[in-house]
Amino acid sequence: MTSPLLPRAEASAYGDLPSPGPHRDAELRALLGLLTAPRTRISTVVVGHSRDAASRSAAAAFIEAWRTRGDRTVLAKVDWPETAASWLRAAVRFTTEEPDAWVVAAAPLGWAQMSRRLRHSTNWDPARTYGFASLGDSRLPALAGPATLQGMRGATAEGAIWTIDRGWVTHQVTAPSAGDAGRGTL
Repeated sequence: MTSPLLPRAEASAYGDLPSPGPHRDAELRALLGLLTAPRTRISTVVVGHSRDAASRSAAAAFIEAWRTRGDRTVLAKVDWPETAASWLRAAVRFTTEEPDAWVVAAAPLGWAQMSRRLRHSTNWDPARTYGFASLGDSRLPALAGPATLQGMRGATAEGAIWTIDRGWVTHQVTAPSAGDAGRGTL
């Protein structure tokens, strides 16, 4: 059996990945919108985050907002380090509760490692996983490996939506609001 861990040399080939920045209100609103959209039927979540201050803060803000929406439950909150021997303990804690969805606030490299472990060792489904802006990085699907993050969605800092599809991070193009008419070109 081969290890799901990303070799150090492979990770360094992608250069320095940015650290997560503080979450924004528009980002949190968009993420909540994805999870509460009509026909999603999501009421239980597990929230995961890396241990940096911005990810911890984003996870706490999401948990508070989720709980205030009534009939919404956070089954567990799980954290993980940026470097670990295997991420297996965190992966098991992340998936034990079998939520309707998972929400992630993390640094790209740590999440790439964690998601590789999740795909290798658990029933985790990336299509039921939603992330903050830091995970909308185009290098993340390559780091995680083919199909590891297929279907994962999230919000940008500005409140737009990103999706991982066939190894690409795509951003939803939103129509300009009425107040933006006549400003610039497409």
